[in-house]
Amino acid sequence: MYFMKGCASLCYLAINTLLCALPFYFLALIKLLVPSERLQIRCLAGLNRIAGYWIDLNNLWIRHVLRPSIALTRPNDLSPHQWWLVISNHQSWTDILLLQLALRRQVPVPRFFIKRELIWIPVIGLAWWALEFPLMYRKGSVSASRRDMAATRRLCQRARHTPVAIYNFVEGTRFTPAKKAAQHSPFTHLLKPKAGGIGVVLSMLGDRLSGILDVTLDYSQGSSRFWDFLCGRSGLIKLTIHQLPVEPWMHSAGLTDVERKQRFHTWVNTLWHDKDQRLSSSSS
Repeated sequence: MYFMKGCASLCYLAINTLLCALPFYFLALIKLLVPSERLQIRCLAGLNRIAGYWIDLNNLWIRHVLRPSIALTRPNDLSPHQWWLVISNHQSWTDILLLQLALRRQVPVPRFFIKRELIWIPVIGLAWWALEFPLMYRKGSVSASRRDMAATRRLCQRARHTPVAIYNFVEGTRFTPAKKAAQHSPFTHLLKPKAGGIGVVLSMLGDRLSGILDVTLDYSQGSSRFWDFLCGRSGLIKLTIHQLPVEPWMHSAGLTDVERKQRFHTWVNTLWHDKDQRLSSSSS
């Protein structure tokens, strides 16, 4: 029974993606060919609507067929007509579907920071490119870091024209015990956070952002495996969203780059320490 539901879920996701891809790529081609930035922005708005329909159809299947057990805590004053930065811990592909389920129509259509290698995923890789997701190298070299920051700045410059929700899995990759050991993470349930990307977003869009949404995904009483989620046997998943203010120093012109970087590093590590303590309390 579970296996059949998992296969049906994969088929549904594939069919939904292919059907939405037809009008999506037609509009993406127009966006690529038109020289006017104003027309490109209008095409991007249309691409956002199609992406929103894709999420809606996925959520319909999740709610009525998979029916996962989710303990959701979320602010009541969110709006899809405002700018948001969403940061979260990361454990599996399930995280993306859960975030879309929890925040669809609460905030604008998401822009995820994604690894550049994922552009080669059939169909959706090109969709991420057309939606102008920032493609990150994540290789650790100085030149890769500079290109990552340049991609983030391009996103922020375009994002000033229309409300957007920028999603960042701050750890940069999915948590595993092996990765935790390899990077000597000081946290029990988390990898080390990276503050560079969110620092650029907050410094460039801080005056636009209505807030920061800090998401904690907790699978301690269930399963984080994507296949288990598609089969409808993920167990209880806790999803807690806290709204944090955008503090003036985050986009202040009075700080040097070094001072701002140090403050962001301290801020995100304190945030991750608190998140790790909440996850430890939940799992005990």
